[in-house]
Amino acid sequence: MKMGCRQGYFHTSAWRDCLESARPARWWPTLRAMESRRYPTDLSDDQWLCIGAHLPEPTGQGRPRLHGLRPILDAVFYVLKSGCPWRMLPREFPPWKTVYDWFRRWRIDGTFERLNAELRERLRRRLGRNPEPSAAIVDSQSLRTTGVGGTERGFDPAKRVEGRKRHLLVDTEGFVLKAKVHSAKVPDEDGSGLLFDPVRDRLGRLSHLWVDAGYQGRGRRWVQEAALGLSVEVVRKPKKPLPEEVARRWAEEWAKEGKEVDWQRLMPRRGFRVLPRRWVVERTFAWISHNRRMSKDYERLCAPPERLLSARR
Repeated sequence: MKMGCRQGYFHTSAWRDCLESARPARWWPTLRAMESRRYPTDLSDDQWLCIGAHLPEPTGQGRPRLHGLRPILDAVFYVLKSGCPWRMLPREFPPWKTVYDWFRRWRIDGTFERLNAELRERLRRRLGRNPEPSAAIVDSQSLRTTGVGGTERGFDPAKRVEGRKRHLLVDTEGFVLKAKVHSAKVPDEDGSGLLFDPVRDRLGRLSHLWVDAGYQGRGRRWVQEAALGLSVEVVRKPKKPLPEEVARRWAEEWAKEGKEVDWQRLMPRRGFRVLPRRWVVERTFAWISHNRRMSKDYERLCAPPERLLSARR
C-alpha cells in the first residue's frame, strides 16, 4: 500500500489525503496553520519584516538562489534552540550544507552582529532609553566542551571546568553589546582585554562599568586607565556572617565595656541577596542557557559560538 513515504518519511501530500478522507472539512484551517508554521522557532511575518531588511540582497551574479533567506534563518534558529547537529536538520528546511554555508557567510561579514545591534537599539527605544548605553556590566561563564577537538581550550581552576569561557558585555537591560569566547584558562583580568580590544573605538556613550571581584587588579587598570578611560565599580559579595557563638561572646564583652552593640553589623541577614547590577548579566546567561546548542560548547572554533550568542532568540 503506497502511503507516499520514502525511507520512513511521510510527505505532506500523503498526510493531506489521509486527513481529507478521515476528517471533516472544518479541520482544514488547523492543518493549514500547522503547515504554514512548522516549528516554534520559525519566524513570524512581523519578525521577518523586521529582520529581512537587514539581510544581504542578491548581487545579481552567479546562479540564482534556490532557497529563500527566511527558511535558512529558520533553520539556524532551529539548530540553536534544539541543539541538533547541522547534518541532522529536518527535511522541511533547505539542505544542511546550504544552511551552514549561509551561516558561515553571515558569521564572517558580521551580519549577526548588525542584526543584534539593530534589534537592541530598537528595544531600547521602545523602553524609552537612549539607543547607545552609557553603562554596562561585564562577566564571564565557564562551560564544558565536547570531544570534537579544536583549539582554545583549557582548565579554569576557580570553577573547576575544562573547556572554554564566554565573556559578555551587556547593557543595564541585559542586551548583549559584545561577546567573546576563549580558553577557560585565561583569567578574567586578561579576558577583559580580549573582550574590549576589538571594540575600543565603538563604545559610543559608554562611560561606566560594573564588574565582580575577579576583574580587580590589572584588568581594572587596563579598562580604567590604559585603553578606555571608563569608570569601573567592583561589586563584591557580602561578607559571611560570624558564627552565632562568636557573635554572642563579642556582644557580651562589648556590653561589659558599656559599648552599644550594632546587631545589624554584627549579625547581617543570612540567605540569598541580590547583588547590585550583577544580576543583570546573570539573567542574560540564563536567557542564553534556554538554547540547547549553548548548554555546552560543541564547536571546533571559537568564532561560531560567538555569533550564536548574537543570533540567540
